[in-house]
Amino acid sequence: MRAALDPLTVCAVDTERYVARSGWDQPPRLFAIASNAGLLAREPALASQLAGADPSAYSTIEQETLAPTANIESLLRRMTWPDEVEGVALVVERLVVPPEAETGLPQDPAKATAALAAHPDRRDVRLTAAVLRSGQSVCLLRQREYDSDDKVAIGQDIAPGLVAALRATLD
Repeated sequence: MRAALDPLTVCAVDTERYVARSGWDQPPRLFAIASNAGLLAREPALASQLAGADPSAYSTIEQETLAPTANIESLLRRMTWPDEVEGVALVVERLVVPPEAETGLPQDPAKATAALAAHPDRRDVRLTAAVLRSGQSVCLLRQREYDSDDKVAIGQDIAPGLVAALRATLD
């Protein structure tokens, strides 16, 4: 299966699995994406870590300084990357509820969130979105209910708003 995936998707799958090893209930995690060839050219000290890695493949570098936020999209609007960063990936957890669950919610955001979290049809998901400066993107979706590497959905249109917000950080 892996041989048929393009380099960005392989990178996103590897990143999603890396995050998944830490379990659920994590804060958002942000990663810069760089080609292995570019990393080796800029950082020769990484040669031992990247020994045997495909130079045309991508690696992610986790950004440890992601500020806590209630609105990840607004945080992304204030973010930019240097030219050396070829792409960006974000991993976030979300609650998904059926549309009818959103009717009659309390006006207070904390109470509304609590009501949605208590909804019997809610689903916990982990979303990974990755984009390159070239415009290529991919999204992955893992459900807590089906928490297995072979049950992760891969698609282009899973989170268009998040993909657009990530692309804007690269402009």
